[in-house]
Amino acid sequence: MKHIYLLLLLIAFVFSTTPLRAQETETLVLIDTDMGKIKVKLFNDMPLHRDNFIKNVSENLYEGLLFHRVIKQFMIQAGDITSKDAPLDKQLGSGDLNYTIPAEIIYPKYFHKRGMLCAARTSDESNPERASSATQFYIVTGTFFTEMELDKMEKTENKTFTPEQKQSYMLEGGIPSLDDKYTIFGEVASGMNVVDKIQFVPVDEHDRPLKNIKIKSATIVAK
Repeated sequence: MKHIYLLLLLIAFVFSTTPLRAQETETLVLIDTDMGKIKVKLFNDMPLHRDNFIKNVSENLYEGLLFHRVIKQFMIQAGDITSKDAPLDKQLGSGDLNYTIPAEIIYPKYFHKRGMLCAARTSDESNPERASSATQFYIVTGTFFTEMELDKMEKTENKTFTPEQKQSYMLEGGIPSLDDKYTIFGEVASGMNVVDKIQFVPVDEHDRPLKNIKIKSATIVAK
């Protein structure tokens, strides 16, 4: 009887922990571009943005869209739904679906260090709740900061950086000025070399690459 009781306890434990383990598994998305492949993982504690991105990927929404805004040592941006087959002289950046995603800003757990996957949005003036675009996203490249520069930001901009933030901004780089203002819902798991190739391409006065950089496909992958 004791053996049966212990077995039942073991089965109960396995079933009680299975949902937790499943929840801890992060979704991986492979973004295949003209310049190479970028794999991103989506954070589970950003369920609205995670699920919306998965929906977009499952519907092949990103296929054929461009990286329409590229600023070296800052970020690369894609997801304008009007960018597919857009002529080179067209100014891009306003194409979106007819809804927004409520902000999911968890700061300082997630901050704008190099490689973070973030949701684009309209400005605070028209969007004080900082709701995110349904389709547009950016990947942080950023630049390096010294400890003195970060200390100065804390004093002049009323910021407080954690030790992890300071270390990341000094050793990896990022964009501390955007912290606590945009939803960060994932990060690059592999392919930052491709992100770097994209960030240094020549662009026009609107930061659009002079030669189109297309997303050939975006697919959910196992690993």
